[in-house]
Amino acid sequence: MDERPFESMNMIPFIDIMLVLLTIVLTTSSFIASGRIPVNLPQAAASEPAPKAPEQTITLDAKGIIYYQDEAVDAEQLKTRLAPLERETAFTLRADRAVELQHFIGVADVLKQLGFTRVALQTSGER
Repeated sequence: MDERPFESMNMIPFIDIMLVLLTIVLTTSSFIASGRIPVNLPQAAASEPAPKAPEQTITLDAKGIIYYQDEAVDAEQLKTRLAPLERETAFTLRADRAVELQHFIGVADVLKQLGFTRVALQTSGER
């Protein structure tokens, strides 16, 4: 019998399996990272796509609780945390459609008092 030593291994099947696993991980991670705080966003007929990778996120839930970077804070704590940031910092403001307008205005007022101008409002484009 002519037995030759094992000289090489075909790596293509292993690469195929790794690419499938990578695709599965990336697909499921996009669903998980869509937001941890449940907010029923208001609808807008002319909504634009969200800006790429906003640096900071402020969320108002239906009860009027303010979340800065997914951590509950009050208006004074929010002001204290935002004060040292650069004024060119981009913010995404997410507010539940059931939140009282005064809570929303309070957060917008804090941003305006501190001089932040790059603020985007996240809405739902679905009707």
